[in-house]
Amino acid sequence: MSSTTTNTSPTTNSTAINSNSKNGSNQDPGSYFIDVARQYSSPIGAETELEPKELNTLNSSGGFIVVSTDKLSIKYPGVNLHGHDVGVIQADKPVPEKRLVYYFEIFVKNAGAKGQIAIGFTNQSFKMRRQPGWETNSCGYHGDDGNLYTGHGKGDAFGPTFTTNDTVGAGINYASQEFFFTKNGAVVGAVYKDKDMKGPLFPTVAVHSQNEEIEVNFGQRNFAFDLKEYERQEAMKQISAVDKISLPPNISYRLVRSYLLHYGYEATLNAFDVASKNTIPPIYIAQENGSGEQDIAYALTHRKTLRQLIRNGEIDAALSNLRDWYPQIMQDEKSAACFLLHCQKFIELVRVGALGDAVTYGRIELAKFFKLPPFDDLVRDCVALLAYEQPQKCSAGYLLEDSQREIVADAVNAMILSTDPNVKDSQSCLRSHLESLLRQLTVCCLERRSLNGDQG
Repeated sequence: MSSTTTNTSPTTNSTAINSNSKNGSNQDPGSYFIDVARQYSSPIGAETELEPKELNTLNSSGGFIVVSTDKLSIKYPGVNLHGHDVGVIQADKPVPEKRLVYYFEIFVKNAGAKGQIAIGFTNQSFKMRRQPGWETNSCGYHGDDGNLYTGHGKGDAFGPTFTTNDTVGAGINYASQEFFFTKNGAVVGAVYKDKDMKGPLFPTVAVHSQNEEIEVNFGQRNFAFDLKEYERQEAMKQISAVDKISLPPNISYRLVRSYLLHYGYEATLNAFDVASKNTIPPIYIAQENGSGEQDIAYALTHRKTLRQLIRNGEIDAALSNLRDWYPQIMQDEKSAACFLLHCQKFIELVRVGALGDAVTYGRIELAKFFKLPPFDDLVRDCVALLAYEQPQKCSAGYLLEDSQREIVADAVNAMILSTDPNVKDSQSCLRSHLESLLRQLTVCCLERRSLNGDQG
């Protein structure tokens, strides 16, 4: 329905990928992996956003509606005399933005005298005497005329009207930056979400004639619309778009092979090569100048052996082999590489319950790093393990995870690669080509997301 008053108003390692910028320029491999380990001490998981659960009775045109005690239904009990006598109410929280799609529904229990019911989205400063879509920074699908209103008093032809016993939904597709609306489980249509629309946005419903009554579903029960299928189709659209990108032949083979080489997974690499030659047609990669494969094949057997020892917690054997094979790595007893290995030895003693030996080892090997700025916080975390009967459950328990062994193994692997006389840039030893590509893709995705107002 149109506004009857004048409209006055005209967004591989996941830890390594997300590491801070100082890790990317002129940092030695040992220090880089200390920073990686440090990030595990306060892991940043998936962000949890609060979701709308009920209607906000503190921010509504309360004089024109009656809200049920569960705050999920509203009714318009009176007779509207003016265009601004709208019974409008927002959800208790704004729509979450860090996802592919947000969606909610209403069930029309009674279309009342005129069926002037609306569903949509509005921002926090929306005038709570107006229908969603009548004001800027709002959008609404209206039941009496089937029109869509996007910030103006006049609506655009959009879909069918809706009435008693209809279920109507409203959603935001963050991938396509569109509002979409449904009726009785089927998509009615979509409209582009104006980038100038100021958020955050709130799910909003409105009633505007006598006896109109609706019930809101924020997901507390199943939707009439198959949201999971809609999300699957939207995800497939993105995958299809990626599949259309032209790539050089066998590029994925090259990336996987360089990853296995970089981390010293020799047995897996050999099996991968055999399997690749047995494909139809077989894959043969011609060696090219500058491909880097020769460099990352450096000391492959040594790196494989050391990785396996560290993964198994056999730190004494790893230290002994490093001193024999690469004394230049171990000559500085206060280097980042030595620190990580001594920490891991201490952690392995705690892991098997040899606390007395851990204390003795800590006094000899970890004490030298105490109060040194690059190491102090991790030393404290190591020592903290001794204070708990169940150290794996304390704040420093991350050190007992297998991921900590992997960090130390990766650090040793990078340090060995950096000893190759053909390596011109130690930064190339930090990660594989595949991980570098993922980091670049992550930056691109974050940039695209920022252009969408940090939505999606």
